[in-house]
Amino acid sequence: MENKNGDKKFTDEVSKREKRKVRSRREGDKTVWFGLGMFGMVGWAVAIPTVVAAFIGVWIDLRWPSKYSWTLMLLFIGLILGCLNAWYWVQKERNAITRERENNHE
Repeated sequence: MENKNGDKKFTDEVSKREKRKVRSRREGDKTVWFGLGMFGMVGWAVAIPTVVAAFIGVWIDLRWPSKYSWTLMLLFIGLILGCLNAWYWVQKERNAITRERENNHE
């Protein structure tokens, strides 16, 4: 009995290591460059909606002047949308990492 349990543990351990090795080769090396890429993606996810909204606000202010600054209002709205966008992408990556870790523990 002990021998069969020992063999089962050994085969399970070999199987886990093989899966880890295959996954590592498939995904590549997630090092500093992966982190910098993620940081850049989050930055662009915030910057693009903010800048686009600010330009639209400037255009509105130039076309139809009023006592309210459309530039500031749309800049704020673009910043909020950009932050929500970045939050979405970070959560998506976090969920992928969590699923990957759960699959590795099985």
